Amino acid sequence: MMKRTFWLFGMVLPLFLLAGCETTPSGIQAAKVAMAQKYAAETPGDYFIGRRYYKPDFKFWGYVRRPGQPWSESQLVMLNEKQKLAPDRERLEFGSDNNYEYKLYGYFSGDKVYEPASNTIYPEFVLKSYEVISTNPPPIFSSQLSGRAQAEVSRYQIEKPQL
Repeated sequence: MMKRTFWLFGMVLPLFLLAGCETTPSGIQAAKVAMAQKYAAETPGDYFIGRRYYKPDFKFWGYVRRPGQPWSESQLVMLNEKQKLAPDRERLEFGSDNNYEYKLYGYFSGDKVYEPASNTIYPEFVLKSYEVISTNPPPIFSSQLSGRAQAEVSRYQIEKPQL
């Protein structure tokens, strides 16, 4: 009888445990799936998607990508504001739109601009107009997905989008 009971637990219990396993992705995998669906739903057109990335010591504006393109392929840009001021500068609230997502109308000029704090040359994006897409968009940086990663990001570290 005891042998039969152990056999029952040995064979049936694992089935119950496996039946309870969830097959939906979690954490970063779920975020990647959600972002891939979001990219696929973006309407192609003559515009760009921008994510404001404000760091007080740096002069770059943020990351810019084409519709349907993942953030991991975006470019950190310097904004040319001769035709249109950046949204935060227009309101005289510098950096207040950090992490906002925008639909940007404009173009890459082909020029490169030196940013002294990072000692890096970035592409220039000429802004003509913009629309706010979201003031609370989904995370694209590893620091936004993990508290540990966020604690490791200093004010001088420039993050790259992961999604």
